[in-house]
Amino acid sequence: MLWELRHTDTDIQLIQTTRDLVLRLEKETGINPGWINNGGIMTAESKNRLEEYKHIMTLGKTFGIETHILDPAETKNLYPLMNVNDLVGSLYSPRDGSIDPTGYCAAMVRSAKEAGTRVLEECPVTDIKTTETLFGGRKVTEVHTPYGIIKTNVVVNATGGWGNDIARMVGLELPLIMLEHSYVITEKIPGIENMPNIRDTCSSGYLKLQGDCLSVGGFESNPVFLEELEKDSPFKLYELKWDAFGELLEGCSKRVPSLETVGIKSTVSGPESFTVDHKPIMGEDPAVQGFFHCCGFNSSGMMLSGGCGNQMAKWILHGRPDLDMFSYDIRRLYPPLSSNKKWVNEKAHESYTKRYSVHYTHDEPLAGRGQRLSQLHEIQMAQGCVFQDRLGWERPGWYNTGVTPVQPYDWYGAYNSLPNSDQRYYNALKAEYTYEFPQHHDLLGNECLTCRSAAAIFDLSHYGKFYLTGPDAQKAANWLFSANVERDPGNTVYSCMLNQRGGIEADLTVSICDSSKKNVCGPKYEGRGFYLVTGCPAAVQNLSHILNEIRKRKYNVQVADFTEDIAILSIQGPKSREILQRLCNADFSNACFPFSTHKMITLAGHEVDALRLTFVGEMGWEIHMPRTSAIPVYEALMASGKSFGLSNAGYRALESLACEKGYRHWHADIRPEDTPLESGLGFTCKLDKKIQFLGSKAIEEQRLRGITKRLVTLTLDDPTRPLWGYEGIWRNGEPVGFIRRCEYAFTLGRAIGYGYVQRPDSLQVTKDFLQSGNWAIESRGKMLSATLHLKHPFDPKNQRIQGIY
Repeated sequence: MLWELRHTDTDIQLIQTTRDLVLRLEKETGINPGWINNGGIMTAESKNRLEEYKHIMTLGKTFGIETHILDPAETKNLYPLMNVNDLVGSLYSPRDGSIDPTGYCAAMVRSAKEAGTRVLEECPVTDIKTTETLFGGRKVTEVHTPYGIIKTNVVVNATGGWGNDIARMVGLELPLIMLEHSYVITEKIPGIENMPNIRDTCSSGYLKLQGDCLSVGGFESNPVFLEELEKDSPFKLYELKWDAFGELLEGCSKRVPSLETVGIKSTVSGPESFTVDHKPIMGEDPAVQGFFHCCGFNSSGMMLSGGCGNQMAKWILHGRPDLDMFSYDIRRLYPPLSSNKKWVNEKAHESYTKRYSVHYTHDEPLAGRGQRLSQLHEIQMAQGCVFQDRLGWERPGWYNTGVTPVQPYDWYGAYNSLPNSDQRYYNALKAEYTYEFPQHHDLLGNECLTCRSAAAIFDLSHYGKFYLTGPDAQKAANWLFSANVERDPGNTVYSCMLNQRGGIEADLTVSICDSSKKNVCGPKYEGRGFYLVTGCPAAVQNLSHILNEIRKRKYNVQVADFTEDIAILSIQGPKSREILQRLCNADFSNACFPFSTHKMITLAGHEVDALRLTFVGEMGWEIHMPRTSAIPVYEALMASGKSFGLSNAGYRALESLACEKGYRHWHADIRPEDTPLESGLGFTCKLDKKIQFLGSKAIEEQRLRGITKRLVTLTLDDPTRPLWGYEGIWRNGEPVGFIRRCEYAFTLGRAIGYGYVQRPDSLQVTKDFLQSGNWAIESRGKMLSATLHLKHPFDPKNQRIQGIY
């Protein structure tokens, strides 16, 4: 089945590429790929489900997708055999349909052969050879088969459930499991011909038209795990496990009651590969150059095939795809967890069973939790912290009024497991299951406003921390970082790292260090060095990008990962200077400790590296220290700040404050297909220094020709309405983009959002174009008036970061 409307712009574009490919294949190859355009219906059993459909519809409009919200009577009229008594409505997409895998694959093979490809069947891979590269990496050199050796520097592992059999040939382990996935095909059902496919969210099942029959399947709560697949049985099937499948079939029968009386013509139960987040694993592996992953597609394989194949080809040819593929990229995962069987099984099961659940922005489910902990974890939990899971880290999300401990994964009661008796964390999550403000909206606001009026402390120990040192460290830094890092030691620079096309691969802080000055956190080295701090979810991707470029250019440097060894506490707000001054003899004044500098100090008896930085738009410092210093330094800060109103704050507050201030967030308002000029980060590019850096040529060219898309800041005029992301942006009644990132800005008292806009005539997006329009944001089918800001509306003169209040 092909469902065109999805929750992200990347997913939509991938599926549209597949649909376009299917529509043109017969003309190109003479083989019918079996496309049936019968449309699709997604049922809505609750108000929140219908709100979800209204939400994603607005994104679909940006990409020309026709969809309709139907009430129960309209749904029944479209699909007379459906029971709609328990529905509040449905979403109908007339462009959806089905692909015949046999015809589709045959057409693809013919097209490939006509392009000069050799297609070899029954030719197993017996080994893959690699050679060593810098920093303990390897690169592909040969593929061995019983019929000969293929000399190559690129291998694409697109072997589905056998993905780990191939990956292990080069010493890799993927977080991939196999489940028995099943469906049944009914006997003939009178009146079913030409009906749309159904995605029935109530039963987590689907009903796909198959001529005058239905194919019925879905995602049951207790799927059968498979330990290993036989290598010589590529099409092995199993006996259908009715005890697991029966509940799903019963639910689908309630949706189409004809199923209760019709016979079952055939059953299919086969092995299918699933990943820990239900997304495929794609891209070049960070550890093995030339080894590309393309597996774990589960039942989305046909639907995503054209789009993902297109992006994979560009990945191989040009070094990266042209869409934002980070949610598919192997580098979104933390490699040490991939071989943790318990973690993989829990995460994959949860993603499987929640496949048809409503997508909520701040859902933080239970599977695989507690893998990487800050030194302050127990203290934070005792103070009511509600944690978030990022790259295995438990990071503070927000602070509740009572203790809210994360519970072990209870498998949602499947496999005879008992549900957790302690429901405090789950109840905190359920409060997020809304498209309105959550019950704890005021608690989030208090954290933000306390930071603005007094001070807040954030635990950023989950951030990635790396040291770049060695004889060629300055050369490597000049090439890697868009900003000028030829500065004196003691400076800290905000910079981007770009790709060859000028797209933003990362944003990070770079602190210039010198071996002559004491360093309690990092490695020993000679000469200049650079301390790099990156956001947590992208830490693996950032490090991989750095290593790839160093390997390509053969710089004589060392790169050390100190993520687990260094703790970071960020204290921010008008009172931060006074709080720190009580614990330290160092001078924290603007003259002696200006913004964007760092120095070693002794704080509460502990040697730490203090960086005067902010990600919230306030005067503040980040305290970087050995993990062993985290608890005593934290306790000293809290004691010192008690009389000033210092409070704990989590990442939800940090994101809100940063969004309000206009600070960028990678993989939200800046992604690899966005350039610094388009995103308002042109100041990070050292174009006037005549220092070549990766992507500088592309940025120079873009600066000369002008930009045709631009990141804009919008606030809702109605302070009572939230935004959730991917809402449509309209100018003078025309759609011109969608919201990439948004938060509720508590200081401004209204929702704020960022998105890229493009002119309908594809010309340059000028200041006049932005100022002259009437702007609105479409949220769940309603047009909300909005104000566009050419400068970020909070503290546009940047006085607060200088301590001017």
